[in-house]
Amino acid sequence: MLEKKLNIRSLSQEDLKNFFISKGEKAFRGKQVWEWLWEKSARNFSEMTNLSKTVRLVLEEHFTFPIVTLDNIQISNDRTIKSAFRLFDNNIVEGVLIPTASRMTACISSQVGCSLTCKFCATGKLARLRNLDAEEIYDQVVLLRNQAQEKYQQPLTNIVYMGMGEPLLNYKNMLRSVERITAPDGLNMSPSRITVSTAGIAKMIQKLGDDEVRFNLALSLHAANDEKRNRIMPINEENSLDALANAMNYFYEKTGTSVTFEFIVFKDFNDGVEDAKELAAYCKKVPAKVNIIEYNPIDGGEFEQTLPERLNRFTGILEERGVIVNVRRSRGKDIDAACGQLANKNDAITKEGEKLILKSK
Repeated sequence: MLEKKLNIRSLSQEDLKNFFISKGEKAFRGKQVWEWLWEKSARNFSEMTNLSKTVRLVLEEHFTFPIVTLDNIQISNDRTIKSAFRLFDNNIVEGVLIPTASRMTACISSQVGCSLTCKFCATGKLARLRNLDAEEIYDQVVLLRNQAQEKYQQPLTNIVYMGMGEPLLNYKNMLRSVERITAPDGLNMSPSRITVSTAGIAKMIQKLGDDEVRFNLALSLHAANDEKRNRIMPINEENSLDALANAMNYFYEKTGTSVTFEFIVFKDFNDGVEDAKELAAYCKKVPAKVNIIEYNPIDGGEFEQTLPERLNRFTGILEERGVIVNVRRSRGKDIDAACGQLANKNDAITKEGEKLILKSK
């Protein structure tokens, strides 16, 4: 019976050392391979040039080395780059490189599709096919980091888990990817440069506190009363605003990190005076700041972007009540790369489960 090959990046450094010992090799070979996998971001065994050809052949005989590949890119007028990433099983996820004057941000995906059906998000119209493995999340960062250097000659400065999927529903792989991205024997990025965004799963936010994570947390809020939030985010029906506030306060107590509320202001839905007052009141319950996000239209969407004068009134009310507010202008709208627009437009994955593997536009 043929031995089933393991994905080499699923092994620990100790596993690799033990493998080499079992093959009559020195244990330090395991450390060499580990460095190639996570520090040098090797893409295949042949790149591991300080290993003999014989050792590399042994690795190929016993392990697989699936990688994420760049399927296609689109470059926006504002220099934002949207990438379609092809996974080993031919599924596609999207990531975005967002250049600004002060930072270079990688927006990465954590799932193929999404199960949460938020009404304003194109990804929510897709079926959730599977979670991404930790190394698939890591690969997105590496590919976007390389893009930043090659296209703009700038280093990657920030990472946001705000692409396709709900990171807290892929908790183990999300944490493992952060560990490999931030570890000294990984990409060695600061956890303070990483933000994980969630639609709001109270028990998992509490678990982040228990695990005393060091990255930043953002909550996609978009309404500060349960009735409205239930209408646009069905997940709120089992994770009420009070439950989320309790979880976020626990997170803050355990980590010392305040939360960022992401709030898309929709015309005639949540952009009124009362909506702003409710949001200001909710901000008193949890140590938080607010990022106001432009609504980015999606195919078949039921919402519109609010008017500038209503947005100004909304932010004014928050500021009068002592809330820290930033208005984030959308990037990459012309290539469907902005917040809420990632949908693999030509890689159609519908809620009925029909999947077409085609080149992205």
